[in-house]
Amino acid sequence: MQSDLATVVEGVNMVWVLTVTFLIFFMHAGFAMLEAGQVRSKNVANQLTKNLLTWSVGVTVYFLLGAAVSTIVGGFTGGGGADVLGAFTDLYMPAEGAAGTWVNWLFGAVFAMTAATIVSGAVAGRAKLRAYITYTVLLAGVIYPVVVGFTWAGGFLSTLGFHDFAGGVIVHAMGGIAGLTAAWIIGPRMDRYNDDGSVNVIPGHSMAFAVLGTLILAFGWYGFNVGTAASPLAYSEADGVTLASFAYVGRVALVTTLGMAAGAMGAGGLSLVKTGKVDTLYVANGVLAGLVGITSVADAIVWPGAIVVGLLAGAQLPVVFGFIEKRLKIDDVCAVFPVHGSAGVLGALLYPVFAVDLWAGNASFVELLVPQVVGVVVIAAWTLAATAAVFGAFRAAGEARVSREHELEGLDSSEHGVDTYPEFGGRDEAVRVDGGVRIDGGKRTRGSRPPSDRTADGGRVSGVEKTTTEDGEN
Repeated sequence: MQSDLATVVEGVNMVWVLTVTFLIFFMHAGFAMLEAGQVRSKNVANQLTKNLLTWSVGVTVYFLLGAAVSTIVGGFTGGGGADVLGAFTDLYMPAEGAAGTWVNWLFGAVFAMTAATIVSGAVAGRAKLRAYITYTVLLAGVIYPVVVGFTWAGGFLSTLGFHDFAGGVIVHAMGGIAGLTAAWIIGPRMDRYNDDGSVNVIPGHSMAFAVLGTLILAFGWYGFNVGTAASPLAYSEADGVTLASFAYVGRVALVTTLGMAAGAMGAGGLSLVKTGKVDTLYVANGVLAGLVGITSVADAIVWPGAIVVGLLAGAQLPVVFGFIEKRLKIDDVCAVFPVHGSAGVLGALLYPVFAVDLWAGNASFVELLVPQVVGVVVIAAWTLAATAAVFGAFRAAGEARVSREHELEGLDSSEHGVDTYPEFGGRDEAVRVDGGVRIDGGKRTRGSRPPSDRTADGGRVSGVEKTTTEDGEN
């Protein structure tokens, strides 16, 4: 009877893990819509293709190589050593009775693919598909698994006490830093900056897609955080079958929700202060920044901390995006660093302020802070160095970005031979900060979208000028 109960509990718990895994997988639909909405219409199919191939190529490489690499790195850096051959054979041919091996692998794989797909939004509109896919292979096979090895797989950051509950730094900040580095190495889109350094705003082609993608991601995030919190049932000979601690699970669900909501309010509020308008895209990305900020600490902070972390994660979004865009001159198309990178780092560093252990008197602020700082620095340094090496090699070989002609034509046509919106035609236009319009590639054609009136900092340009093309069309 006890054996039967243990089997039932194991079965229920594995179904739970698979269910939340499928929920996290569905986040790829959110990423696809969010990124497609933020790029120009001539690059939509390219962005969707990158999202599809990120999953397809990345998950295969993670199974063949990445999962074992994380185990090996964890063993060696954690001081316990590692059986290199065993790390592969245990995954490829699990021992009889190891029923959860492949279930647990898939749960880890969807986290890995989330980190991988973040990068695509930063390099949209100019990266060669082959360069991006090659980087995805290396990220899934080595770069991300090394980070997991240092942390969740028992490596030295884990033994130091670094706290990252569901990947605020390990997944999201890592992906955001990788995306920013790749965008820096590749360079900005050709019409992003003027000769005097002023910024041209290049609006995405569909706000509706971007908001839909945001809501899909927010829905899937419950799988990310709450799915990580606990299995539904527990079994012991003494107590029989018992429910997991749903007070703990409830804490995770609560702070995830509060962080999400506060992130939207923080970003919208800063947008209002800066421009006098509540920018829709800032609000949408603020939802995600709030979620990222709370992800590494959702299991172990007092609930008021979730509101503070979410507000700050959302509020930093317009500030960090403006700094990257105007000061660093890095063209981060989908704002992946302020949404995933800096928000993830912020959440991890604020952990000691709101940690349950601190408020309960079980740990000091310094004890909690030092591992967080060391963990953030190590993960950021490794990600930046590895990504810069890969994309630096591509740039040196002339393979990092498409040609000028292909960029003007659009990656849908040049890289895939398709037109996402064949019935409309025409090129998108970038609006100058001073209200003038820059048209790359010559004439506007009938049916092309009129210029946006949005300024570089998210506000509105008054009095956008009409520009007459050579054929007299306004």
